[in-house]
Amino acid sequence: QVQLVESGGGLVQAGVSLRLSCAASGRTGSAYAMGWFRQAPGKDRVFVAAISSSGVYTAYADSVKGRFTISRGANTMYLQMNSLKPEDTAVYYCAASQASPFRVLVVSNEYPYWGQGTQVTVSS
Repeated sequence: QVQLVESGGGLVQAGVSLRLSCAASGRTGSAYAMGWFRQAPGKDRVFVAAISSSGVYTAYADSVKGRFTISRGANTMYLQMNSLKPEDTAVYYCAASQASPFRVLVVSNEYPYWGQGTQVTVSS
């Protein structure tokens, strides 16, 4: 089992930056691919960014390419969010799944482990 805890969310104005963190604990000795998803009010949870267990491969949703950057350490994953827009407002969730070092997982049902989410609100 892996436990995930997100942090770093908040209320910010459009145009500023924010960095989210996801701390993993438990059986973190295995190789885990990780990802960020978000869910806006009244909408489905959608893919934001993902990173392979090796940290070499990444993927981004078109809506955040060029503005968000995903990275990771041994047991922590980050999402650097620049030039935030009101449409980025959502609850952001981190997720983890055992995977080979080269796989990037972009579909939510590929992830068995989820955090509780952190709220990001961007005002115009």
